[in-house]
Amino acid sequence: MGKVKNSKTELKAQRDALARFERYLPTLQLKKQQLQLEVRQVEQRVAEKKAEEDAARANMATWIKLYSEPLNYLGWLSVDSIEVDPGNIAGVAVRTLRAINFRRTPPDLWATPEWLDEGLATLETLFRLRIERRLLEEQLRLLADELRTTSQRVNLFEKIKIPECLENIRRIRIFLGDENTSAVVRSKIAKGKSLKKAIAAGEGTAA
Repeated sequence: MGKVKNSKTELKAQRDALARFERYLPTLQLKKQQLQLEVRQVEQRVAEKKAEEDAARANMATWIKLYSEPLNYLGWLSVDSIEVDPGNIAGVAVRTLRAINFRRTPPDLWATPEWLDEGLATLETLFRLRIERRLLEEQLRLLADELRTTSQRVNLFEKIKIPECLENIRRIRIFLGDENTSAVVRSKIAKGKSLKKAIAAGEGTAA
């Protein structure tokens, strides 16, 4: 921080800065609260998706165990494309899932187990949950980054900028007050000297 000048111009600049910081601070504090709420909500959704994904994976594993030979289920189902839309959460640009397009290859009914269709449906659910979770984790990361930046700005205003302005205003006012007092004293002294000179001059004329 540069040296603050003890002047009326600087006093006005510090008061203006203080008013600006005090005007912006409530907005930042509100944004921080909104981001904290959104982060908690997205964290909850991520946890829920993980739980659903774990359940689907466990369900899939149960069926695969029924088949005595390794099963390349990815040969019948894969993700062809993922469509996302732009979104906005508490002022943060995020991506939201619009659709997942799967590519399916009909299995040979004679060469595959009877539970494969249900297994592929579960696999599709697993893919969907995993993609949804990853998009939510992306949202969470972006929201956490914005929350960290906003918290830093709130702390900057609360703990540094506003206290600095208040201290600068206090010091400048003290300096200007002392200067004003000194000017008054100098003026009185000058008037006293002028009065003495006038009296002395008058006495000299009378003599």
